[in-house]
Amino acid sequence: MPELPEVEALTAYLSQRLTGRVIAEVQPVAISALKTYDPPVTALAGRTVGPVVRHGKFLDIEAGGLHLVVHLARAGWLRWKEGLPPLPPRPSARNPLALRVRLEGPEADGFDLTEAGTRKGLAVYVVREAAEVPGVARLGPDPLDPGFDLARFRALLSGERRRIKGVLRDQGVLAGVGNAYSDEVLHAARMSPYKLAADLSDEETARLFEALGTTLREAVERSRGLAAGELKAEKKLGLRVHGRTGQPCPVCGDTVREVSFADSSLQYCPTCQTGGRPLADRRLSRLLK
Repeated sequence: MPELPEVEALTAYLSQRLTGRVIAEVQPVAISALKTYDPPVTALAGRTVGPVVRHGKFLDIEAGGLHLVVHLARAGWLRWKEGLPPLPPRPSARNPLALRVRLEGPEADGFDLTEAGTRKGLAVYVVREAAEVPGVARLGPDPLDPGFDLARFRALLSGERRRIKGVLRDQGVLAGVGNAYSDEVLHAARMSPYKLAADLSDEETARLFEALGTTLREAVERSRGLAAGELKAEKKLGLRVHGRTGQPCPVCGDTVREVSFADSSLQYCPTCQTGGRPLADRRLSRLLK
C-alpha cells in the first residue's frame, strides 16, 4: 500500500506535470471506485489544475474549485501516460484500469488509476472541499508537519491502551503511516510492536518520536524526483525489516521474524526489538521458530 513517502513523491511528480494544465476528460472505467456523484466526474472537464497536495495517504488535485481526491488503497497505483487515445477504454474483468484523466494539448497525455487483484479498495472522490471526504476529515496530525512536536506526540499516546503498532497505523491518530512504515519506525526505535502505547516511558516516547520523523523523512528523500513507475521498487529497496521475513537484520544480523493476522502481517527483529524473544503468531497458534 502506498504510504506517506510514496504519496508525497506522487504529489510532487503530479505537481510538475499537472499544474496549469486543462483537463480534457475524465473517463471512469471501474464505477465501484467512484465514491461521490455530485459533482459528477464529468464536471472536471475544462477546468485548470491548481495545487496538488497530500492529506495523509490521500492525493488531492484541485481543478477550478473542485477537488479530485484519490486514495490508492492496497493495490491501487497511478501511471502517467503519453499519447492517450481519445476513445474511452472498455471495461474488462482483466483490465486493472479504474479511471483515466486526459489533459488538453497535442501531447494527449494524462494519467491512469489502476488497481490489481480482486479486492477493490481504490477510492475516487470529486468534492468542493477535501474535508468532505470522510477519510480526510478524520485524519490526525501529519508527522512531517513542522508544527508536530514531541509534546503533541506525547499527548496523542497518553491513555492509549492499544499496542503501539496499531496506534501508529491509526489514521485518526497519525496521518500517513501504514503497515510497512510502522514496522520500520518501530525497528528504528528498538521497540516491540506489542508494547502498549500508554506504558511508554518519557525516554521511549522521545526515541519513538525521533525514529518516526527520521524514518519518514529519509524515505521521502529517497523517493524525491523519481517517476511514478519507480516508486514501488524504491520503497521495497529502502525497507529494513518489513517484507523481509527470514532475512538477516541489517543492524544486528538476527533473523527477521513475522507475525501474521487475518489480512496483514508485521515484521520485526527479536534482538533489536523484543529482547531476543519471538512474539506469538496467532495465525499459527505457536511461537515462531
